[in-house]
Amino acid sequence: MQVLIHKLEVAGGLRHLKSALLVLAVVLLAVAYDFRDFKNFSTQEAMDSAQLGRNLAEGRGYTTRFLRPLSLHLVQQVNQKNSVARVAGVAADYAQIHGPHPDLANPPVYPVLLAGWMTVLPFDFTVSQSKAFWSNNGRFWRYQPDFLIAVLNQLLLLGVVVLAFFWAKRVFDVSVAWLASVLLFGTELLWKFSVSGLSTLLLMLMFLGLVWFLTLIESAGREPESRATGAVWWSVAAGVLVGLGGLTRYSFAWLILPVLGFLALFTGLRRVKLGALALAAFALVLTPWVVRNFLVSGTPFGLATYSAVSGTGRFPEFNLERSLEANPQFDLWMLWWKLIGNLRNILQNEFFGIGGGWITAFFLVGLLLNFRSPALRRMRVFTLLCLATLLVVQALGRTQLSVESPGVNSENLLVLLLPVVVVLGVGVFFVLLDQLHLAREFRRLALVLFAVVNCLPLIFALLPPRTIPLSYPPYLPSLVQTLGAWMREDDLLMSDVPWAVAWYGNRSCVWLTLEAVTNPNTPDKHESFYAINDFQKPINGLYLSPLILDQRFSSQWAHGGDTGWGTFVLGTVLRKQPPTGFPLHELAPSLLPDQIFLTDWKRWEKAP
Repeated sequence: MQVLIHKLEVAGGLRHLKSALLVLAVVLLAVAYDFRDFKNFSTQEAMDSAQLGRNLAEGRGYTTRFLRPLSLHLVQQVNQKNSVARVAGVAADYAQIHGPHPDLANPPVYPVLLAGWMTVLPFDFTVSQSKAFWSNNGRFWRYQPDFLIAVLNQLLLLGVVVLAFFWAKRVFDVSVAWLASVLLFGTELLWKFSVSGLSTLLLMLMFLGLVWFLTLIESAGREPESRATGAVWWSVAAGVLVGLGGLTRYSFAWLILPVLGFLALFTGLRRVKLGALALAAFALVLTPWVVRNFLVSGTPFGLATYSAVSGTGRFPEFNLERSLEANPQFDLWMLWWKLIGNLRNILQNEFFGIGGGWITAFFLVGLLLNFRSPALRRMRVFTLLCLATLLVVQALGRTQLSVESPGVNSENLLVLLLPVVVVLGVGVFFVLLDQLHLAREFRRLALVLFAVVNCLPLIFALLPPRTIPLSYPPYLPSLVQTLGAWMREDDLLMSDVPWAVAWYGNRSCVWLTLEAVTNPNTPDKHESFYAINDFQKPINGLYLSPLILDQRFSSQWAHGGDTGWGTFVLGTVLRKQPPTGFPLHELAPSLLPDQIFLTDWKRWEKAP
């Protein structure tokens, strides 16, 4: 016992004990959050990335089972022009729908990371009977792959906190670093992103790495030329990191502009050299993928090329992605009105949440303070440059995805600034606290209260009642997987939730076309179910989830008229049979009225 006490007091054992307790607290918080607030994926982006990662892990290449009509259209145009992509003995498969279809929606870094994670860990893509993921009465409760992907993102969250700690320690001091780390780890928004399945935390880690490199460059800029050779390599690393971020989410690539602005403002006579190196490294990383996209689709960034057009009056909701004949044009007035309207919404409803809580107010106050440290002043300028850039990019790139999942979506770019905002905000809090000259006990009490107030959303999230870990309606992994098991490997489905069919059902599924049947008033437009079923590949199953069945009658169902999916759904539910002459004539009666599943024959009777 005396030896143990000696090790704790003298031989550094107390430091190791504190570290062990810190690690234990982190693990316990993660376990508590996952137990009480974990949900299966609820966004199409998460399921889309996950199914793409599985395809990579299983050796199917960079191909997707989530088929967007617009993607079919773009690939078809390129292949018709090049006269390639033929199905032996049949007809030209210009849309590449009979075989693996190249993915045009996702940049590669995050799916590749998921593929590696799936290779390392024992992912079980079937709905397992394991007690860890099923409730006591045998009902489906958690989908194991969703949970393991959440674990990966929580490791990335830990990396964000650690990197923010050391950066705060460098530009402020250890007290600011510890409090900022506590606030970051206690930010509920970051935990929501950790279980969302999105690439946001990976991008946040990259952004912090970029901040680190620019901090080092700034420091080297105040050194003589002979002692600042490291700035060359750090500039190259900054360009590479922005390029990798752009290959994780295309919109991140716009941060090359604040990087070049920072280098131009704060690197003196070396600004041209360092800026050129950063830009060259950025282009070297991004160019091969841009060339790939051009060869496959004729666009530099796949479907993301048209994100500024999506969600406008010409292409509301997801109409652009669901179109088989879209020819989007970039109208400057249309883009201007989208920019102004979305900027107003962001500034009114989202801007003050970028820090995850009250800390944003301290960050804004810090914009008026004159820090003594030139590094702090210059990194504050870089943060403002990033803020201005991301405000414009987020406003122009905003689509229906932000409406379907407010806050927690891939189009929320301002959240990437959260670690820097928290660190600068905590630094301002310490500056103001020092002006009060409080006694040590009251100072500690003020720090504790400040931390608790900013962490209240997470604290309440951990309190009862417990969240049901299912994102239903509309997503029920066990049901979608059952429907997928009824279909053969080469069968094609159509659905309003094709991302869920691709991920949970592991079957190729095309998004609902704009119309259910051909409009007699516009017979030359091929935007219906039959445009794919008759001319590209037969559709063997149609799955309609509560996502479409729960839509509003007058504004969404009736809006499509007699040829729309609303009329189709209403008639099928009321008559309990599909429209006369529809090729998928067998209806699974057990799913009505919450869901509709139609096939060409009664596959459920032959299911094992």
